[in-house]
Amino acid sequence: MALFPYLKAFHIIFVVTWFAGLFYIVRLFIYQVEAMERPENERNILLPQLKLMTNRLWVIITWPSAIITLILGIVVLYLQSWHLDFAYMWVKLGFVLLLYIYHLLCHRIYLKLQNDSIPMSSDRLRMWNEIATVLLIAIVLLIVVRTALSVVWGIVGLFGTMALLIILIKWYKKLREKK
Repeated sequence: MALFPYLKAFHIIFVVTWFAGLFYIVRLFIYQVEAMERPENERNILLPQLKLMTNRLWVIITWPSAIITLILGIVVLYLQSWHLDFAYMWVKLGFVLLLYIYHLLCHRIYLKLQNDSIPMSSDRLRMWNEIATVLLIAIVLLIVVRTALSVVWGIVGLFGTMALLIILIKWYKKLREKK
């Protein structure tokens, strides 16, 4: 049990690196899509570099972080399995499952972009990027507050956060178009 705090610490560290990868990978997807719309001479310079950056982030940081997070999370949960007696943990695990599904869907986008196929517009990718933010908020609140929260307040809070993020994205888009 003396190793438990270290296991938990490394679990948190890899959660952080995984989220860093998820946040940045979609940003790189946006840059790739926008680079594909540039004149050919710019596209020929930008795309190889963006593909290289995307590949390194995805293969060297994001995927390993997701796998190590999962392994350490299972070990930590096994060592403190009493958490499974509480509804908050099951709700949190549900959000974690959604996060892994999001990760896999990002992998599909990654593969398409590596093959010069545009799966979504840059505007749609900007909204896609906010899914990880919403899941991060939900997971952290559940693990810190340790309550399943009322279903109504939980749903209202998540949809409120999503609505605010959509408004901010649209505002940012208008700001960019003015420049």
